[in-house]
Amino acid sequence: MSDSRIKWIDQLKGFAIILVVYGHNFPLLENYIYSFHMPLFFFLAGIFHPKKINYHHIKKRAKQILIPYFIWAVFLFLFWYFLGRKFGESLDKVNDPIKNFIGIFYAQGDYEFMSWGIPMWFLPSIFVTFVLFGLITRIKKILFQILLLLFCILLGFLLPKIFNSYFFWSLDVALVSLFFYALGFYFKDFYLFLKLKNKTFWFCLIFALHIFFSFIFINKVDMYRAIYGNYIVFLLAAVVGIYFWMFIFKYLINSSFFSFYGKSTIVVLALHGRALTFIKSILYFVFGYTVFNFNELEKIILVFLQLAILYLPIIYINKFLPILNGKIKKV
Repeated sequence: MSDSRIKWIDQLKGFAIILVVYGHNFPLLENYIYSFHMPLFFFLAGIFHPKKINYHHIKKRAKQILIPYFIWAVFLFLFWYFLGRKFGESLDKVNDPIKNFIGIFYAQGDYEFMSWGIPMWFLPSIFVTFVLFGLITRIKKILFQILLLLFCILLGFLLPKIFNSYFFWSLDVALVSLFFYALGFYFKDFYLFLKLKNKTFWFCLIFALHIFFSFIFINKVDMYRAIYGNYIVFLLAAVVGIYFWMFIFKYLINSSFFSFYGKSTIVVLALHGRALTFIKSILYFVFGYTVFNFNELEKIILVFLQLAILYLPIIYINKFLPILNGKIKKV
């Protein structure tokens, strides 16, 4: 792949992680954002899945995903235990330290087990997706791969309804996410190397479909909590949203701003909540604010403030502690 192709994918990842930050500020577009932004991460990960995985691949991916997850999870838990649970919204939620400590390893359980950092659920879940898909692709016949994928995706939708419980490392979500992950893997040459001749026509078509599914038939979606609404509409809306924004960043946008944060998604995922805590602390201790009811413009400004606060930590981490961003130093 050329640098330009990698570049637009980094930018798309940057856009997606910024949507995560914005989405956690409870914006008016929350339902729209949640309809495709997490599927987009699974889709992009699928593009870079190896043709066949072995122990070496699993070990490498564990270093890139699980090691930073556990380091950040312990840090966030300690921050929550000694400080976070004693102030703000945490006072109104369950504050059992034992359950939240268990949550570090279980990576599920909503606020009861992950008050210290719910967004971190994604890392163990995408690792599970990687392993599951790797096992499926070891089957030689593509037809059997697809049949097993369909079975796993259906199982992912059914498990929460049958058992009504939280699954270790969001196994049920990982099963559903195989749909987007497989889409990225099987058609990666199409996304990476296809050059469209009539871009205006394709843009208008994808845009119309995106508006249709994302705003007319929009569902409330929260993959962490296994909330999908209508399953077919969820899958279609997510796919169209992925293709729309992939088109935008492949052909229309070229921004180092998105690329910078797209290369540091783990750091942003781990620290954007603490950046918001810092902003609220300033508003409380310096300006005397005790209630935080932000309007939509203020929520957008908050996103840029959060990203600005994370700028220097990202540079420091990438230079001195790259493992915290899933980067392994070459020996």
